[in-house]
Amino acid sequence: MKKQLVKSAVRLLTPLLVFSATALGQTLYQDNFDTDTSASWTVNDPGETDITVVFSYDYSAIGVPAAPGGSGTTGLKMTANNTGGVFSGFSVSPTGESFSGNYRVSFDLWQNYVGPVGPGGSGTTQFSMFGIGTSGTTPIKIGNTTESLGFGATLDGGSSVDYRVYSSLFLTGYAEGDPVFQSGGGRNGSDPYYAVFGGESAPVDQVSLFPGQTGVTDAGELAFAWRSVTIEVLDGSATWSVDGTPIAVVDVSTVNLGGGNIFFGHDDTNAGVSTDPNKELLNVTLIDNVKVEALAIPEPGTYALGIIGALLLFGRRRK
Repeated sequence: MKKQLVKSAVRLLTPLLVFSATALGQTLYQDNFDTDTSASWTVNDPGETDITVVFSYDYSAIGVPAAPGGSGTTGLKMTANNTGGVFSGFSVSPTGESFSGNYRVSFDLWQNYVGPVGPGGSGTTQFSMFGIGTSGTTPIKIGNTTESLGFGATLDGGSSVDYRVYSSLFLTGYAEGDPVFQSGGGRNGSDPYYAVFGGESAPVDQVSLFPGQTGVTDAGELAFAWRSVTIEVLDGSATWSVDGTPIAVVDVSTVNLGGGNIFFGHDDTNAGVSTDPNKELLNVTLIDNVKVEALAIPEPGTYALGIIGALLLFGRRRK
C-alpha cells in the first residue's frame, strides 16, 4: 500500500517539478513584421551574388497562410542566387541588439520551393539558416560562421546533409554521427528521427497561382508548413528545436562568438541558378513573429511550494 502511495505522489509531483525547471521571463525583443521594420535591421551581404530581403512581405501573394504565432500574413522574406550562379548566402540581424545569460529565441519558419513538391524542381536545394552569438554586423553564410553558432535545414530535403549546425569549431558543419545531433548523429532528412516532419502539400492558394506545386513533401522535410522554431540558451548549452522536437544541442563554451545578437539567413548550396521563372517567388525562406525572452530558473523555494501543493492535492484525493 505504501509503495502505491509513493508512486501516486511521484506522478503528481513530476509535472510540477518539470514545469518549474525553467520559466519564460521578460520579453527582450520582438518583431512581427506587421509594419516595415527594415530601418531597425542590418542586412549583412558579402556581395557575392544577388539577394532579396523584404521586411513586411505579404506572403499571401504566394498563397501562404498566416503563421499561427501572429495575426497577419506579413513577414521577413529572403532569397539568394537567383541570377548570380554563385555558391553564397547572407544574413540579417536586428540592429544593435545583444542577449546574454539564459534566453529563448522563438519564431515561425516557412520554407518554400519550386515544385513538384517532394523531389523539388529547378535549383531548389537551398538552405534556411538562423542562430545566435553574432556581432550583428558580419555576413554569415555556410562556411563563414567564425563568430556565431548557426542552425538550419535545406528547403527541399534534397541534400545528403539536410539538418546542419555550423560554428567556429566546424565551419563546414558538424559531421555525421556528432553527438550534437539529437537523432543519434544522423543529419539527413531520411533518418527515422526526422519522420515526424513531412507529408505536407503546397497550400491550395499556392497551387492555384502556380499549378506546378503539386505533390507532398518527403519524410523529414520541414517545408510547406509553419514550423515553430526555438533556440534555447540555458546554462551554457544552446538547444535548437522544431515543433518541440530537439534537433541539436551545442555546448556554447566550445565555440567562438562575436557578440550576443541573433541572425537569420538564406543560402544557395549550389553554384547553379534555377531555370524556373518563379524561382524568386517560390525558393524562399519566410520568418515571422520573432521573439527573444529571458529564461528564469525558479529559486529552490519554488520547488518546495510545488511539492507542498502536490501533497495537499494528493491528500484531498485520498479523502
